[in-house]
Amino acid sequence: MDYRFHHLGIPIKAPIEGMIRLPHLKVQVTDHESNPFGIQWMYFEDDSTYPKIVQELPHAAFEMDDLYQAIAGKKVIIPPNSPTPGVLVAFIEEVGAPVELLQILSSEES
Repeated sequence: MDYRFHHLGIPIKAPIEGMIRLPHLKVQVTDHESNPFGIQWMYFEDDSTYPKIVQELPHAAFEMDDLYQAIAGKKVIIPPNSPTPGVLVAFIEEVGAPVELLQILSSEES
């Protein structure tokens, strides 16, 4: 499996200027592409349904070619979903930490 670093998600307790709100997920995020190291600040709204481990601990995110193959046999804490068009995402727990795995879908898969 080829894991390619995508971003580092860091939860914060209050929103900051420039965040992008994803209302269907009840989360606000900064653009990870706005800095050379892929740092993404994440503010979870009070009624967010993300697991506490994701809301409280930073997570590393990795892109791969086959998300379903990547999560096979792993402890999945957020099943595959599409937060934005063309992206398939799942979270696993690995050695007590959340890890985001994502696949950029081709136009035929979207």
